[in-house]
Amino acid sequence: MGQMDFHKDVMNNFPASHFTSPLKMTTPQYDLSNTLPPHTLTRLARDWLAEDTPNFDPAGLCVGSHEVEARLLCKTACSVLAGRPFFTAVFTELSCTVEWAHKEGAQLGPDAVAQTAVVRGPARCVLLGERPALNCLARASGIATRCSQLQSIAREAGWHGHVAGTRKTTPGFRLVEKYAMLVGGVSMHRQDLSGMVMLKDNHIWASGSITQAVRDARSVCGFSSKIEVECGSREEGSEAATAGADIVMLDNFKPQELHAAAQLLKEEFPSVLIEASGGVTPDNLPQYLSPHVDIISLGCITQGCPVVDFSLKVQKPVAFPIIFESQ
Repeated sequence: MGQMDFHKDVMNNFPASHFTSPLKMTTPQYDLSNTLPPHTLTRLARDWLAEDTPNFDPAGLCVGSHEVEARLLCKTACSVLAGRPFFTAVFTELSCTVEWAHKEGAQLGPDAVAQTAVVRGPARCVLLGERPALNCLARASGIATRCSQLQSIAREAGWHGHVAGTRKTTPGFRLVEKYAMLVGGVSMHRQDLSGMVMLKDNHIWASGSITQAVRDARSVCGFSSKIEVECGSREEGSEAATAGADIVMLDNFKPQELHAAAQLLKEEFPSVLIEASGGVTPDNLPQYLSPHVDIISLGCITQGCPVVDFSLKVQKPVAFPIIFESQ
């Protein structure tokens, strides 16, 4: 039996209710910008602008400070818009205004070019903010688009667990990338090393055993943090759950092995969450979906993810005809 046939057999043998994990996901229409502290947006915008223009701006002399209007164009059809707060924060620092044509999370297109926003302000300031703001928007929208696609794959298969990101983010840019995951409708997973304890293979080898590592971690994280353990076999998963792990990650399992191990672990430890990770891509994601797997995390959400093509075009002034008075 091939992997795809095995996957279909597994999915078809369970009623829809079996595909609801303890982490059943919803997609509420919240204003996600409210999760971003204003002072953090200001700090990031200032850092990005300082990095791009640390000293003089010779090109600013060419355009001066007269008021201009620039149109933000999306040139990648069927993209999910993400990153509006960061884009706006950059131009706010430069005394410019941004008027948006679409909400955060909106799908742009299907037209090849979609007008997305209008930026107004002093010419040199609009051009100072152009590249940092576009970089944020392009990267965030690319991640949100991929997340939306992954979420659609999971839902169309009838699976209601968590599609999740990882800590494989760009140094210094994690907040933008994690926020984009939210906009795209997937779980951010843990924010950082302080957010949740994840004991990986190196932790296990350095501490001596899974049981010892879990015991030591629990002694400092207490009741307020979950402990997840990366496991390379069902036996390791059982040891981790017995030691008190909240989440067992089955790492680099082939789909058939994953389904079998996850089922046995769920039967033995019904309250333990099962995560699958390693080698999962948009193409093979359906093969990993299982009623016994609660979370599937993918590094490709942030690594190798295509960006969305945006451009900012300053509008040329309207040329008025010259009328000469008769002599």
